[in-house]
Amino acid sequence: MIKFPFVFLFFFVPCCTFSQFKNIKLAEQLEDGRYPPVEPSIAINKSNPQNIVAGIVLDRVVTTTDGGSTWMDSKLNSPFGVYGDPAVISNSKGNFFYFHLADPSGKGQSEDAWLDRIVCQESLDGGKSWTEGISIGNNPPADQDKPWPAVHPKKSFMCVTWTQFDKYGSKDPNCQSNIFFSKSNNGSKWSIPVQLNEFSGDCLDKDDTAEGAVPTIGTDGKIYVAWANRGSIYFDRSFDDGKTWLQNDLLVAKQEGGWDLDIPGVDRCNGLPVLLIDNSATRYHGTLYLLWADQKNGKGDTDIWLIRSLNRGDQWSKPVRVNKDDSRTHQFLPWITVDPTNGHVYIVYYDRRNYNDNQTDVYLSYSYDGGNNFKEVKISESAFTPDAGGFFGDYTNIDAYGGVIVPIWTRMDNGKTSVWTTVIKDGELAKLK
Repeated sequence: MIKFPFVFLFFFVPCCTFSQFKNIKLAEQLEDGRYPPVEPSIAINKSNPQNIVAGIVLDRVVTTTDGGSTWMDSKLNSPFGVYGDPAVISNSKGNFFYFHLADPSGKGQSEDAWLDRIVCQESLDGGKSWTEGISIGNNPPADQDKPWPAVHPKKSFMCVTWTQFDKYGSKDPNCQSNIFFSKSNNGSKWSIPVQLNEFSGDCLDKDDTAEGAVPTIGTDGKIYVAWANRGSIYFDRSFDDGKTWLQNDLLVAKQEGGWDLDIPGVDRCNGLPVLLIDNSATRYHGTLYLLWADQKNGKGDTDIWLIRSLNRGDQWSKPVRVNKDDSRTHQFLPWITVDPTNGHVYIVYYDRRNYNDNQTDVYLSYSYDGGNNFKEVKISESAFTPDAGGFFGDYTNIDAYGGVIVPIWTRMDNGKTSVWTTVIKDGELAKLK
């Protein structure tokens, strides 16, 4: 393992207004030329839940070893470059893996090498130091974007899926976007990528692009993947460690209006799907949850939807709206997790039900009965108003383990972004009315 300098910065900054959940600022936009913090990812150490690691655009790592009382801030480095889309996971041994986009030239979009691969960096010491990274999917001149990983709940086996663009942003009708998959037994060596999707998308990074692939792995090693393309959500699976997949994509849900959503005050907003399996030893073991956002109720009414499968994706339930408000407002950028120790389901998302303008709260929905019923609670201490003149990011994130829930999200105040979390105990939710 190559160790990089680690800068310790301890801070705990709650908002000034009262809330039942103390909000913690992990990163803020500074006047130092660094990319504004957005698109956070977070993971709990599965062997030590007091250890939590967050990844934040472009190259930030924020870590706690005391359950969130103090946090340490550092910068990720790699010879392949670090260019955002962070996705952090922990395996059963407590090792962390940080997946991200590449920028080997260090010149960003001005060089063709930008987005030339996916990179995986590993930490064996709770996020204090990281390997220089393993290259995944390098296939010039194609561009590699939007990675998301999954790890076996008991083994070191893991995988990652992403979108390969023939040329990112191209308007050429012959330019294609496709979903790719790679696997590894321990994160140090990755397989040759294989294409999963049957139907290709375009390269515009909009509704007709094949994008948002999220994998999940069951305790039996079976792998499942879902993604969006051309107003539909597709599903694929492998029962032999990713060697073979379904011959035809399964269309499991319609995403009316597509995944590229128009949200006032947000420069761009996606409703890309999130797929997860329940690996708990409860009656809900093996349940597949598929979450997304869309505007089928109108451009001014974005909602969060959930479907479930109890038989490995053969059949799916009808979509259930997660947000319980009666307002015709926007709920957007959701993410879902399941605590593998108890089977409880948690969903984080932005919510505007309380306002007639663009003011935004953060809500948590939770279910103790396998997604049959949800309760919800506002977890942000104060509202914020995003400004479409700045990049707000493409996702939130959340993790849960051992009764500890850690949602993570981006705020924007006066045009500047910051990233926040809160550490919630499941018992606190159980006491709410």
